[in-house]
Amino acid sequence: MKQITRRQALSICGCALTVAAIGVRPAFAANDHKEVISKFTGGKDVKEGKVSLELPEIAENGNTVPLSVSVESPMTKDNYVKRVVVVADANPRAGVATFHFSPASGVAEASTRMRLAQTQNVIAVAEMSDGAFYMAKRQVKVTIGGCGG
Repeated sequence: MKQITRRQALSICGCALTVAAIGVRPAFAANDHKEVISKFTGGKDVKEGKVSLELPEIAENGNTVPLSVSVESPMTKDNYVKRVVVVADANPRAGVATFHFSPASGVAEASTRMRLAQTQNVIAVAEMSDGAFYMAKRQVKVTIGGCGG
């Protein structure tokens, strides 16, 4: 049996402390999209409607998928969109983005790009100023090099 040197022991301890501090999550962990949505809504009911998602039906490159989300709202001080969360239901980590709005935003629209690990649903949930929640869901088929799959 080979003994570990003091330098090796300190290196192992340092790596273990770093991992513990960062809070590394295993790559094989289950997707947490339901928990993300539940935390966002506080467990309240979510209705379909008012939210529009623009995504490609087929993404030839899952590393950079364009996304646009908009919510129907007059965006007045009494009736506006507070925030929108976007989740992907098959990525290792579900959270994609959270957008914050106010009446000063004028419109509740945002665009970005995201990474999708595989074919999956993308879900957007909007919180309104009156406490109501609305959602939209779209499936994006991720292909490898545009070959289908």
